[in-house]
Amino acid sequence: MSDNIEVEEESLFEAPPMAEQERMIEAVLFASAEPVTLKEMEARMPHGCDAAEAMVYVRRRYEGRGVQVMKIGDAYALRTAADLGYLMQKETVEVRKLSRAAIETLAIIAYHQPVTRAEIEEIRGVSVSRGTVDQLLELEWIRFGRRKMTPGRPVTFVVTEGFLDHFGLENARDLPGLKELRSAGLLENRPPMGMMPQVGEGEDEPESTEGQSELFED
Repeated sequence: MSDNIEVEEESLFEAPPMAEQERMIEAVLFASAEPVTLKEMEARMPHGCDAAEAMVYVRRRYEGRGVQVMKIGDAYALRTAADLGYLMQKETVEVRKLSRAAIETLAIIAYHQPVTRAEIEEIRGVSVSRGTVDQLLELEWIRFGRRKMTPGRPVTFVVTEGFLDHFGLENARDLPGLKELRSAGLLENRPPMGMMPQVGEGEDEPESTEGQSELFED
């Protein structure tokens, strides 16, 4: 009799079947507005679950579907397949365009992170206005990084997971190359200085990006 009781108690700690764990992963991804890490998923799941293994099966099952499981940094989210994005265009209520200064500043941060304001200005060849940085911070596409171990210990800037999520990137290494950026109209075929182009002298002035690549439209 006691043996039966012990077996029943042990069974309470057995992890659910993998198929059930996959369903749990799907439910969490579907209900979450923001990308979710494996650690966060496992914290919600019953004892003994393996979120990492279940995620492998879930991602495999969604390959080639209209909705896919995207890895964004260390987190995961359900997103519309990239080639079907055009179907969502009618759902866009407001399109916010960045100035050319903001686009170039964002690109420099993405390709050179962590990067200081002084380094951004050196690459662009012009000073970076506070409004340009504030706009990118407000969009939550960049954030403050660690202070640089140089005189004055200047703060650095890095792109956020929100930036990666918006452009369907797993990490910054997936960013397009200079050739792709120029063909998209982002660099306007100007000769690069370092990895990014140099622009004319003077303070940043807000400029319309009409005709620029849709890559940096929200």
